[in-house]
Amino acid sequence: MAKRWNGWGDEAVEFTLAPTAVQFLAEQIGPGRTMQDATFDQVCAQVPPSRLSAHLSAHLSAHLAAHPLIVTDAANRVRHALGQSLPDWLKMRYGKIGLVPDGVAFPESSEEVRRLLDLAVQENIIVIPYAGGTSVVGHLTVPASDKPVLSIALGRLSRLINLDKDAQLASFGAGVLGPDLEAQLRAHGYTLGHFPQSFEYASLGGWIVTRSSGQQSLRYGRIENMFAGGRVETPAGRFDVQTFPASSAGTDLREMVMGSEGRMGILTEATVRVQQVPDFEAFHAVFFPSWEQATQAAQAMLRNKLPLSMLRISNPLETLTMLTLAGESTLLSLLKSYLSLRGCGEKKCMMLLGATGHRKTAKNALSSALAMARDFAGVHVGKTMGEKWKHNRFRNVYLRNGAWQHGYAIDTCETAVDWSRVTVMMDAVEQAARDAFAQFQEKVHTYTHLSHLYTQGASVYSTFVFRLSGNYEQDLARWQTLKAAISGAIVANGGTISHQHGVGSDHAPYLEAEKGALGISAMRQLFAHFDPQGLMNPGKLLPPEK
Repeated sequence: MAKRWNGWGDEAVEFTLAPTAVQFLAEQIGPGRTMQDATFDQVCAQVPPSRLSAHLSAHLSAHLAAHPLIVTDAANRVRHALGQSLPDWLKMRYGKIGLVPDGVAFPESSEEVRRLLDLAVQENIIVIPYAGGTSVVGHLTVPASDKPVLSIALGRLSRLINLDKDAQLASFGAGVLGPDLEAQLRAHGYTLGHFPQSFEYASLGGWIVTRSSGQQSLRYGRIENMFAGGRVETPAGRFDVQTFPASSAGTDLREMVMGSEGRMGILTEATVRVQQVPDFEAFHAVFFPSWEQATQAAQAMLRNKLPLSMLRISNPLETLTMLTLAGESTLLSLLKSYLSLRGCGEKKCMMLLGATGHRKTAKNALSSALAMARDFAGVHVGKTMGEKWKHNRFRNVYLRNGAWQHGYAIDTCETAVDWSRVTVMMDAVEQAARDAFAQFQEKVHTYTHLSHLYTQGASVYSTFVFRLSGNYEQDLARWQTLKAAISGAIVANGGTISHQHGVGSDHAPYLEAEKGALGISAMRQLFAHFDPQGLMNPGKLLPPEK
């Protein structure tokens, strides 16, 4: 599997937009402009000499026991410089790579990470943890500094260390990627059940330190429900978080690690709560005549605590977009006619619901959910569309690659609010995006779904498709305007700045609105306790000091 250096995923996987999909985008926002991307060699040629090469030569044997953990070649430095945010894509595609780490280390154990951090402390080196490289909010951005920057790549910390079947706890190297984690567990009949869209390339440690949420969180919970404890190597020393079924012994130290985004240290080992592989799973699609009826049906299912594994609701424009991108015009035409006869017209919304677990329990949950859907005029269309979604759920993110080839960029934002503000938030974010691009006499194709649903409220996840200009500075300025507008709308309408992507550098300016000045101060002091010199991933999570 060869990972793309300037886009999402495996180089061998192509997501080709059907002609009908390209025509649809052109009708919505205008024809795209195709461009010639910069090559990997062109970008590598821009990389300056490493500031680590001479700096470390006298210390390698003493500190690293003659084991050359650190490489300084341009190719590795470029591949570990950026994540998957739109600014990252613009840098890579236009060949404006900017700052890159001075070196990349590939430790194979917690002890080697410990030695690297000791070296960083002694030599005053900035450290950026790197695992799957899937961040979409700037977690991996290299800061401008007169200090050398070292990226510590954790991909070799990937083995199953221990599986306690009685306690249903599994301990892993925190660099393990989703597919490898699940493969190692399933060999013993277990699963973690954490399936974010970035599953194929995201790591266990990354999920924990960014508070990730998987697509079936309704059954398995978010990552904070799974994380039981682990080992963190910090500049101040080793920090162990013990595992207990429950505890009332003061502050829950797990909370210091979750959402820490590399600011306190590097999570090298993680113990998580696992479950036996379920013997039944099914995903079905239901269409509703309106957004209001779809959300009311979901709330009824949640309030009755049906043991479903997933609920996802697409608003009318996302429903239209998803059906158009599916590309099967004859079948979709028949579906449209059938739904129209059943009362689902132009404002129809699609709900995907899943049931996972013990066969009888899951089937009963599915039957009850479909009965409740009928109470709100829901039209059940079977499991074909649901199973197709399951088949493509980790492939759909490749749409970004396909859209770029036709001159379109795709970005997203997500938040979470109480039910009374869900629709208001959705409308405000979409309008903010439209207003942002109107400043440039451009249109944006924006649509929304509720990806994670709770009794209290829901995650509101919006997508933005817009035309590329062909100029790096112009496209970056447009993105900056968009990001400021939608983030401002989220804050103004009382939403969290991130439900599942984390904060990174892109969301950091908006964090104080959520945490308050005293909360931000407490976080600064916490991180300073573990990292007195401020070497761990500076510029991320916390807003700039005033």
